[in-house]
Amino acid sequence: MSAEAVDLKKRRFLTATTAAVGAVGAGFAVVPFIANWSPSERAKAAGAPEEADVSGLEPGALLRVKWRGKVCWVVHRTEENLADLATLDGKLADPDSAVPQQPEYCKNASRAIKPEYLVAVGICTHLGCSPTYRPEVAPADLGPDWKGGFFCPCHGSRFDLAGRVYKGVPAPTNLVIPPHTYLSDDLILIGVDSEGGAA
Repeated sequence: MSAEAVDLKKRRFLTATTAAVGAVGAGFAVVPFIANWSPSERAKAAGAPEEADVSGLEPGALLRVKWRGKVCWVVHRTEENLADLATLDGKLADPDSAVPQQPEYCKNASRAIKPEYLVAVGICTHLGCSPTYRPEVAPADLGPDWKGGFFCPCHGSRFDLAGRVYKGVPAPTNLVIPPHTYLSDDLILIGVDSEGGAA
């Protein structure tokens, strides 16, 4: 074997080895760079949109999603829940959502884009406590007129399953409805309104 053939084999081996080491090195350099494209935890807390997958959410169930450092609720309302909403207007402080606590596209009887799903910020509008989800109808502690909703244990504020506040409780306004849109039938994006703008 000639010296020239040996040099050519060494050259090919060194070239292939250098290329492999270079590719691994490039991978180590690119992975952190690409990872920086996703929002940081700080950015998420500041308002990056959050997805809520409701594909497995049974009727009557509640899903919690963290957005802007707050808990948002997604409630899958039943047909009975939706029918009950119309019967409560006389007991509510703002049944027509006149005070702007929701995007314009949610200013309707169900305060929602799709009536079966309520998306609301889970913070009482009185002093910022977190109400509990009370879907049962007429429990002993809330009375025979209770059709399901949210009860704030801090000071007794009550909200129906559209997040509308009852009369005569400390909370002055309905629960806040965050901007949101549907990416598909089962995927809600909280923090981006239905016209595509970020909140």
